[in-house]
Order: sequence, then structure tokens, then C-alpha cells
Amino acid sequence: MSSCENPNVDKDALMPRRQKFDGKTKICVRCKENTGNVVIRYSVYCKTCFFPLVQTRFRKSLEPSINATPDGPRKKALKAVGSLVIGLSGGTCSTAMLDLVAKSYFAPKNEPTGKLKGGKDHPRNSDKGVWKGKAGISYVEVCGAFPGEKDRTEDIRAVVESYSNSNFEFLPLRLEDSFDSNWWKSVGGDLSTSAQSLARLDLHLVNSSSESSPLQALRTYLSSLPTQTAFYSAVQMLVRLLLLHTSASRDASHLLLGTSLTSLSVNLISGIAQGSGYQVTEEGKEEWNPRPEHGMPLRIVRPLRDVGMKECTIWDWWCKLKIVGEPRSLYSGGKNAIGALTRDFIFGLESDYPATVSTVARTCAKLTPKEGSDEICALCERPAQHGVQAWKSRISIRSYQEVSSAVSGNTRPPHLTEEEITNLTKSSLDITPTSDHPFSLTPLLCYACHTLLTSRSSRGLAASLPQGQSTGDVPLPLWVRSSADMAISAHSHESVPLAVKMSRREMEKEISEFLLSDE
Repeated sequence: MSSCENPNVDKDALMPRRQKFDGKTKICVRCKENTGNVVIRYSVYCKTCFFPLVQTRFRKSLEPSINATPDGPRKKALKAVGSLVIGLSGGTCSTAMLDLVAKSYFAPKNEPTGKLKGGKDHPRNSDKGVWKGKAGISYVEVCGAFPGEKDRTEDIRAVVESYSNSNFEFLPLRLEDSFDSNWWKSVGGDLSTSAQSLARLDLHLVNSSSESSPLQALRTYLSSLPTQTAFYSAVQMLVRLLLLHTSASRDASHLLLGTSLTSLSVNLISGIAQGSGYQVTEEGKEEWNPRPEHGMPLRIVRPLRDVGMKECTIWDWWCKLKIVGEPRSLYSGGKNAIGALTRDFIFGLESDYPATVSTVARTCAKLTPKEGSDEICALCERPAQHGVQAWKSRISIRSYQEVSSAVSGNTRPPHLTEEEITNLTKSSLDITPTSDHPFSLTPLLCYACHTLLTSRSSRGLAASLPQGQSTGDVPLPLWVRSSADMAISAHSHESVPLAVKMSRREMEKEISEFLLSDE
């Protein structure tokens, strides 16, 4: 049970909790005729009225974004400019979303009487769909990140094939595809990358080797992350990018995700706690622009953002839908990650105070950054705040690997010269890339991704890496090099202003002509 109360206060002095159901109102608030079957946010609904209620909220969230001009006239016919991809995890909410999409937009037009409906469902429009081509249903198998876990690909395939009349196309993916050159080429990419020593403050791009398999590369990358929070955030980010690039390769205009109101609140609070407050708008409404030659702008829509997890569960139960997915965060110590802790808190909050979860999502939806930015993070491919590197250097405590303990009273480590400290503060973007000085990845990351890769932890990095793997060559997803090269060539490093500390010798050289001689 979630509670923010003071345990030392007398229970009798506290305001009594509002009851979810007073026991008196048993009639459905919608039809006012039938006896209610379920209580949703203090309101009673019967089974007959429950289904149109959820469908109305679902369509209200989805349909304004279907046409090329969003939020256009409601009477205008729905016609997307591209195809549709549905992200399916097999969980409660994504299963309900798939069923809603199938019944709302891909169900046979015939009524039980055998007659076709009129209006937009007239026989002359029976072959005209909202989206072009077949709808793709993409599932990302993540068992590679959780050794010993079951591969659920075939279970998900069976769920998709159960909608035989909808003519869906199943698109299976694996988490290790993020490091698979064959998959990257199939979606239009051809480059790869590694990061040199993720434990250091400055990250560098170097060419990755093809000696390790995609699965080994995935596990090396995840093992190099310093915290459990970073581990599960990285898995979530890889799933998202796999879905985005796969959708772009199919000329899709819309990607639907089964994020419910409850899950949206979890993602918002968890994201802010991990440093992605600048990207809070993208959690609710996002439009992703792939490289110009690799597809049209892709709208990521969460049509269940006004439907709670309780409603999704009831929909699945009454429609007798099979749930094949389980939250992976419950394994391998994931209960201590920020995402899992936030999830437990929001779930308890929804159980005790249902209206509060809706308030969290609506409040976060009103948040916008003070300043816009045209910079894109090379790792998560979301908007990156301008000047993050300079800002973080002012608020962060720098650590030096050579120092075994802090030395009080010293402004710098005593064994480092002025020139060595200056080299530590210089960015490799200002240096011609060589084998000794590769391009810096740090200025191309958003604050959340840089924190994800460099957070400090009591867990030793070298101990967590696979045997024979050093900290000097940790692979990164294949799209990072492409994103970094595009940003570097497009802006010529001008979009990343850097403050470089000069040594005393360099400062003296710059102002030497203005100095008076000692004589």
C-alpha cells in the first residue's frame, strides 16, 4: 500500500481515505439501467457500457494523430500517409491495445446479419483502409539480456496469428539485433561503433571489432553499465530504437505502443528521476525523424494513455485474451532499479488513490522545456539539451582514476601538472581524430544517456564484464556511429560550444605582448 503520511501522527487525526465504492450506487452511471459490474475511478459501469467506454477513450487518443495534419477536422476521413507498426510486448496493456486496433480498424465489415454497414463502411469503401499496406506487429525478444529466461517469440506469434481476419504481419526482433550488422543493413544502416572505456568521464568513438557475436556484444554492453537502473533503462531504450528503425524501414507513419495511463505515469516519474526531464514531452507525444533517405517522419502514439491498467486487465479478462508476457524487471535484482521502485509506488497509488495517477500524467503533460533544441542524442535519438556538457562540468565532482583517495585542501590532484589537467578538460571534437584521439561521444549525448553510461556505483566495472573483455573496448548499438557522424558533419562541431581550460603557459603566451617586462 502506498502512503505519504507521517507514521508518528495519530491515526484519528488524519483525514479519512475516500472510499472507492460507497456500496449504495449499484447502477451503471452510463446507461442508468443495468447493475454495475466494475468500479473505475469511483464510477460504476456495467459490462455492456464498459466496452464502448474504453473504445471511445482509445479512439479519442489515436485518431487525431492519424491524418497528415494532426488535430484536423473530425469529419474528415482518416487516411494515414504510411503504414502501421504495432509494438507488442505480450503484456496486459499491449495485448488489449492489439485487440482494440484489430476490432476498430481491421475487423471484417460484415455484421452478424451478413449485411455491410453504411457510411464510411459502405461497400465501395470496403477495400480502403486507414493505413497503407499490411499492418506490422513487432515483438522484441529480450531474453538475451536475461540468461535462463524463456524465448517467447513463438507464443507471441500464436497471439498474432489468432487474428487471422486482420491480415497482420509478424515482425520478430531480438534485443541483440542492436549489435547485428545484418539487421542494421536491412533497415538501411552500414556502420558500427564502440565506446572506449565507459567508466571514464569522456567517451570516445572507435571502430568496433566483428570478432564477437551480437549476443556477446549485447551482454558486454549491458555488463559495462554501472547500475541496475542503467541496465534496465538501456534495455528499454534498445527496444524503443529497434521498433523505431524497423518502422522507418517499412515506410510507417505510425508506431503504436501499449503504454497505459498507469505505465505512462511510471515512465514520466522514472524518467525525471534519471535525468530525462528535458524529454518529458516525448513520453506522451513524440514524432521521430529518421535520416532523410530512410523514411518519413514517424509518430509514436500511445492510444491507451487515458486508459488505466485496471481497465486493460478487465478488457483482457472479459475478451478472454491470452497474456504471454511478464515484466522482466522482477528478475536479476531489478527490484532495486529506479524504474521498478517507481512502478511499485505508482501501482500502489493507483490501488489506493485512483484519480492521483491520472493527475500525475496530466501534470507532466503540461511540462515543456524553456528552450527548444535541434540537437539529437546519438544514443537514444531524442532531443538533447543545448550545452549539457558545459553545464554538467560545472555541477559535477570530477574524479581521477589515479587518485586513491581525496586530498583535502588541494585544488587539483598533486601528481598532475597544469598541462595534464588541461588535456583532461579538452574535448576530442577540437582535435583531428586519430587512433590516439578518436571523436568524443560525450558532447553528442543527452544528460540522461551520459548519466546512464557514467553513473558511479559500488559495483566494480571490470568484475562485471565477461571474461577476457577489457574496459577499453565496449560496444555500443550500431546506430550510434551513424547518428554521431551525421551530427558532426552537419554542424561541423559548431552546435557543441565547448569551454576549454588553458594552462598558465598558454595564457602567458596569449597575452605576452601586453605584459610589462620585469626590468
